[in-house]
This record gives sequence, C-alpha cells and structure tokens, in this order.
Amino acid sequence: MDIIKLGVIGLGLAWERLHYPALQKLTDKYEITAVCDKDISKAESFGTSIGLSDEDIYDDFAAMLARDDIDAVDVMVPVYENFEVHEAVILAGKNLIAEKPFASTPKAASLLSQLARKHHVTVLVAENFRYDEGNNIIKDIISSGEIGEVMYFIQNTAADFEKDMTGNTFAAREWRQHPGFKGGIFTDGAIHDIARMRYLFGDFDSVLAGGRLQDEKYSPYISINALVKFKNNVFGNYSFYSHGSELTKPPVGFRVFATEGEIYYESTSKGVLEIYYRDGTNEQRSFEPNNGYYHELINFYNALTQGADIVSTPEKGLGDIQAVFDILRSIETNELIRQ
Repeated sequence: MDIIKLGVIGLGLAWERLHYPALQKLTDKYEITAVCDKDISKAESFGTSIGLSDEDIYDDFAAMLARDDIDAVDVMVPVYENFEVHEAVILAGKNLIAEKPFASTPKAASLLSQLARKHHVTVLVAENFRYDEGNNIIKDIISSGEIGEVMYFIQNTAADFEKDMTGNTFAAREWRQHPGFKGGIFTDGAIHDIARMRYLFGDFDSVLAGGRLQDEKYSPYISINALVKFKNNVFGNYSFYSHGSELTKPPVGFRVFATEGEIYYESTSKGVLEIYYRDGTNEQRSFEPNNGYYHELINFYNALTQGADIVSTPEKGLGDIQAVFDILRSIETNELIRQ
C-alpha cells in the first residue's frame, strides 16, 4: 500500500492538538477514511470539515470497524476505555495506533499483547517520548559512550494539576478529574517519564517508592518519590508532584550523570539539550521539540509498508504500565518491589 486508509476513534484534544497536526504533514502517507466519536456532533463537525460524507461519520465504533476499506485505526479515548476499544480494533483485524497507556492495568495490557500476536495485526503504542528527538539524541549519546558509563539520573516532574483544571485543557476533562482507573493522573501522566526511563536504560530491576497521600479523586498522592534500579545497574531518583510547578529556573527536569559527563534536558517542549564534559567543555544540541507524534506516524507507516520494526510495541506498553503499578504497589506495601 502507498496510502494508509485510516479510521479515527475519539476526536478530543489528543486528536485536535497532537495526532491530527502530525497527520496533516503526512498526506502522502495517510488518508482519513472514517471518523467516530460518541458525540456525533463532534464527529460530524470534523468529518465534514475534511470532506467526508455522512456514511463515513460514526458514533458507534463497532459499525466503523465493520468496514473492509480501513487499513488502520487511530484510537484516542479516555484511559478507562482503552482496553475495550483497542480489543475491538484488534479483533476486527485492523492495524492499530493505540494511545498510552496501552491499557489501564498490566493484566489488560498483557491480554491485548497476546491478542495482537494471535490476530497478526501491527500495533504501535503511541508513547511519544519514545519518538521524541531529544530523547533519541540522549539515547545515541549514551550508546556511543560519549559521556562514559551512566551512573544514575534524576527526573523531577512537577505540574499544578488543580490550576490546569480550568479552560480548554487536558486537565479540565471530567474523566481525568474523576478517573475510573488506578493511580489517576500518575498512571495517565507519569507513564511518559517511565517510558523514557525504560527507553534509555532498559527494564526495571526493582523499585522502592513512597507517596504523600491526599484526598483528591484525580490522584491518590500529592507527591511520589521512587528509587529505581535497572537491570543494567543504573539507578534513578524519580519524583512526581501534582500540586505545583517548579518555581526555580531552570527546573530540575531530567539529568543524566555519567563517568565522563552529564546531560540536562529541561523538557520535551524545549528544543535543546545541554551536555557537559569532565574536561570542562560543554555544548548544546538543538532539535525540533514536540515532534514525537510525527515520528510515531512515520514509524507506523514504514512498519505497514516496508516491514520496519515498531519502536513502541505492545510489549513495551505492557512494561510501562507494569512499572507504574510496581511503583504504586511499593507505596502501598512500603516494600521493595522486584520485577
């Protein structure tokens, strides 16, 4: 196939602000064939704006999946619906771009991974941190030995979720404020950080975590602090704070410490990495920020048309949600959790 005929399920903010802008750069590779949203007015508004006919616009994803002219489906629904919709796409024999987390529990993610293999469909878990240009530069630096052997890293993620609850924001969505899945915004948001850690350093070996409880539905913990050991003997200090952004500038962000140098990455919205070497020199490397969604779609296209390997596989997505649950279990039991 030269053009992938794409069906879309879920036309909310993730579609409007993340996936669709990337697809608009790839009209030579993707054609939007059908769209679906539970809010039919939303589906009609978008569908007609791109010239789809009435029969290509749905509020029932099962009806859309019954079509035989769809090569792949891009799914962007609330986290608690991920398993149901992802399962339906796989069982329909459609290739799948699945939003993260792949499912809201490790058991459900494992079942989906098994189904994808059984039905021989290509699945990409849309974890944009695995496709972020900054993270890929870091991975290349580490792999090349440019800064020596990695000893440890620090990751501090802080956001004022309550402040962000108003307006047309991701945090303002009712299902995020009253999530129907374990971990709330930690599961939904911190999984990005965990995916980056696992992308750069491999699988968890063990984790010991603590959390400060709060009486808020959007998150059981106001802050989480975890000491993570990886199977390659790299250690990391990971902090997630949901009640306020960092006041000092620059923020802690993501810092990698190695025997011959250090890397500082403020955030994926900043198109620059800072690298410091033991000999006293330093440099900056620039790149296009927030371009992971574009690279996801390129990888998916190349997988379907050229047999390329998927970078963010269902198995990787399973590992990410398992790591989230291991951190939460360590907090609950006050014990070291080994994978």
